[in-house]
Amino acid sequence: MTRVLVTGAAGFIGSHVVEALVAQGDQVVGLDNFDPFYARGMKERNLAEVGTHPELQFREQDMLDVAALRALLDPETVMVHLAAKAGVRPSLEDPVGYARTNVTGTAAVLEAARQAGVSRIVFGSSSSVYGDSTPVPFREDAVATVPVSPYAATKRAGELLLNSVAPIYGFRAASLRFFTVYGPRQRPDLAIHSFARKMVEGRTLTLFGDGTQARDYTYCNDIVAGVLASIAWTATAPLGVETFNLGGNRTIATEAMVSEIARALGIEPKIEWGPMQPGDVQQTAADLTKSGTMLGYAPKTPFAEGIRRFIRWFREAYARSD
Repeated sequence: MTRVLVTGAAGFIGSHVVEALVAQGDQVVGLDNFDPFYARGMKERNLAEVGTHPELQFREQDMLDVAALRALLDPETVMVHLAAKAGVRPSLEDPVGYARTNVTGTAAVLEAARQAGVSRIVFGSSSSVYGDSTPVPFREDAVATVPVSPYAATKRAGELLLNSVAPIYGFRAASLRFFTVYGPRQRPDLAIHSFARKMVEGRTLTLFGDGTQARDYTYCNDIVAGVLASIAWTATAPLGVETFNLGGNRTIATEAMVSEIARALGIEPKIEWGPMQPGDVQQTAADLTKSGTMLGYAPKTPFAEGIRRFIRWFREAYARSD
């Protein structure tokens, strides 16, 4: 049994990670402050779907409270830090809030880990750190010094913080760059969830750019598999940080994404086009060579199947809430 503390445990990715950890018999402490970025009820529904387990404790607590966080840790705890303000466009409106949560919050988590003698850390970063000038497919050794949104900059800053203190504090850490995660429990502001809701309600979808923009969509179960593999890897990892891409291994254009959602719903979408938005990138694509070799990471969920699973959850979830 491994003792794991997960920040952001009531969120989209966090709740799936917590569910997988308890399913494999680990002792889990989940932490979330229910940031009002989206409705509290949606996070409570995530936790309800996880369910209650004798080895799961949940705390409503702010990770910025170093003393309170330190009290939940011991040297044998694995820290999985997933809490963050996410989203490119919202970060343009609230750069201070994003810096506080994603940079200062990460510093607080690392300080609590240092005080408790924690050595194993998994940090959830983002493919957005690669910006719009990195050659595709993105490799972990790209310099990633030209982020194009405050969100991307704060995630890169979190990576740099971890890299700077790991050899000093004795951390054995994995920094995971997630590529456009989707699936059940996805945040309502993200494209796949938002588009599905608008189609069901008969509203028009606004697509930005010229239709050639594309993303490396990654199903949540594949991300969770990568997180679990990273936790296991830290048990024998050398001192310091390794960065790993976790992607879906296939780039999907915007129009193809919309068509797949429409097919799963059985609805003909109404579409209008708008200009490319500030902070958006043209394309993301993960080079999975390193994560495949070192973590055994291999995404298994085809995009069409992942969308069908999401739509099944979407119909059930909104049937319960309406």
